[in-house]
Amino acid sequence: MAEKFKPGDIVQLKSGGPKMTVDHLDTGDAWVTVKWFAGSKMEGARVRTTTVEAYVEPPKTSTAKTF
Repeated sequence: MAEKFKPGDIVQLKSGGPKMTVDHLDTGDAWVTVKWFAGSKMEGARVRTTTVEAYVEPPKTSTAKTF
């Protein structure tokens, strides 16, 4: 099976939450270790690859007023 993610990829839980950086793949591609910042503190977790997806930057909304 081809790897879905690689170290350095930016991902997010499918249920939402902060954007996270893939640090390491475990057990083939079934698990991924991710890192993220909560304020200035670095956090990390090991999660199944089926629970994360590639992060997509939300569209920027224009603050310019039109007349």
